[in-house]
Amino acid sequence: MKHIAIRIRGKVQGVFYRASTEQQARTLGVNGFVRNEADGSVYVEAEGEEQAVDALALWCRQGPPRATVEQVDITEIAPRNFTDFVQRR
Repeated sequence: MKHIAIRIRGKVQGVFYRASTEQQARTLGVNGFVRNEADGSVYVEAEGEEQAVDALALWCRQGPPRATVEQVDITEIAPRNFTDFVQRR
């Protein structure tokens, strides 16, 4: 089980980044959450099989078609045993 925190910066709010991340995570079988941050970034916590989590992290580097990703920071953290992937406000 791998668990990472991802901070995505750039034009990532108002471009369906959260909804697209949720769809991608569910497709990959990754659990966790995605939320917009007050500073304009998007924050993701993702956990699951290492290959699936790595695939989601790779996807986050580009994001949905209307996003312009400028920076992605990834930190490995302790698992929290999420059971689903959701969008948070």
